[in-house]
Amino acid sequence: MQRVVITGMGCVSALGLSAAASWAAMCEGRSGIGPLTGLDGELRTPIAAQLKGWNPLAHFDDKRLVLLDPVSQYALVAAREAVAQAGLAFDGEAGERCAVVIGTGIGGASTQEQMARRLYGERNPRVHPMAIVRVMPNAPASQVSLEFGLRGPTFAVASACASANHALAQALMLLQTGAADVALAGGTEACLTVGTVKAWEAMRVLADDTCRPFSRGRRGLVLGEGAGLFVLETLEHARRRGAVVLAELAGAGLTADAADIVMPDPLGAARAMRGALRQAGLAPQDVGYINAHGTGTSANDPAETRAIRAVFAGHADALAVSSTKSMHGHALGAGGAIELVAVIGALRHGVLPPTTNFLGPDPECDLDVVPNVARERPVAAALSNSFAFGGLNAVLALRRF
Repeated sequence: MQRVVITGMGCVSALGLSAAASWAAMCEGRSGIGPLTGLDGELRTPIAAQLKGWNPLAHFDDKRLVLLDPVSQYALVAAREAVAQAGLAFDGEAGERCAVVIGTGIGGASTQEQMARRLYGERNPRVHPMAIVRVMPNAPASQVSLEFGLRGPTFAVASACASANHALAQALMLLQTGAADVALAGGTEACLTVGTVKAWEAMRVLADDTCRPFSRGRRGLVLGEGAGLFVLETLEHARRRGAVVLAELAGAGLTADAADIVMPDPLGAARAMRGALRQAGLAPQDVGYINAHGTGTSANDPAETRAIRAVFAGHADALAVSSTKSMHGHALGAGGAIELVAVIGALRHGVLPPTTNFLGPDPECDLDVVPNVARERPVAAALSNSFAFGGLNAVLALRRF
């Protein structure tokens, strides 16, 4: 199997409109959570992690923009940043040997809502002729393929909150097995619409104050939006062109709980972590940091704690485990991709981003969650956890390169 490395990353999130800005905010413990604005509907939810200063016309002309739901806009801007950092050109055969795999939990939610308002609210029988190509879940992957002329395997992955990690795992497999030399992979989500927020309100899992994972007094998750895209290459390809390697994507563990459609099962999460370690050739004691799924709900955080303790046993007490969702919110299908920026940063710079808004330990979440302030500590290997409704688990294992 080919070794796979990451040579470029791009991100737009509530913390900033680039990977560098998002990482800087994470290191500072600065929150992107604030008042939920711009939605015309009766909502009980006062807060979200929205993109600030987003102007589509700064990135796309009118002709292109008519084809793009925000879910594709975010993916394209993140992809441009990742490709620029990697220093890649896709002329000739290079475009045929590059895959595109992008996860999204919901797809074109804004377009769906606009169509519904037009049809049922305004009683207008006509919808935009490009509505389908805006709303389809594969739109971000297809638009990235068009942007760079990429003609390799290109597809979407939809597994709710594990979508980004599943997409990265699929890209990893394509490169390991020789189906491609390069991949653009990650996740994107533009889920802050009235309908989506109302649906999450109905589940009674949204916080009304802020997101405080693993903390006593936590009140639920906070919805976010954004995208993270990464350039993955076989190590051989990266070395041949003299690329700067950010980290090695060493393994992935993918499991299903087959237990409950919404309640997390620690057994499934533990099997995914063990699978990632096994594929990466890592022992539990090799791992110094875990970016947790850590949603801040009453059910998820204790379940993830039990899973980590089941896998790492006594080493769990030496692990640093933080949830950056406390700053950028839960971006659903983009969550794992935004969090991969944190993991790469921790490996490269020896800075572990904190779990902010922490009020004090919960006896059911007895881990070192790097409370409130970033910590300087070199780590050689890390895991990134994503666990989704439907009982779907995707864990990535990375090494410092």
